[in-house]
Amino acid sequence: MATPGQDRELRHALAARANFADWNTDTLRLSDLDYQGHVNNAVHAVLFTNGRYDFIQRHVRPKGARDMPLALVRITIEYLREMHHPGEVECGTLIRRVGRSSVTFGQALFNDGKCAAVAEAVMVLLDPATRRPKPLSREVATQLQSMVRAGVPAA
Repeated sequence: MATPGQDRELRHALAARANFADWNTDTLRLSDLDYQGHVNNAVHAVLFTNGRYDFIQRHVRPKGARDMPLALVRITIEYLREMHHPGEVECGTLIRRVGRSSVTFGQALFNDGKCAAVAEAVMVLLDPATRRPKPLSREVATQLQSMVRAGVPAA
């Protein structure tokens, strides 16, 4: 198990744009701002959600996981710099680790060419009947494992 300092180092490794091959772009809205004039912290979570959703739809579902209900069980976000309206934000998403019933995603938000935030999100496969975690099938786990980004430290 990683120490808090190691966890932070692993997340900060995500701040390198070259780690990502998959991107989602969102437009920053005036309503995303808080009273200090920068994009509100809560909006970051929405931007990361959009990135994971697009990644799952494009890359995870076609790998044999079409009907897998995935639930977010943990997200850690580190804010590295402010973002401002108007503008766009790019969200890079990758798979860092595949567990017995979980997938750990690494993500980063880039605005004006600079990393504004990094996140690590753990999602688990749910059994539709019991709504409890259920192991990934060997086939799906193997497919997802093939997508773990080489060179990116595992969480």
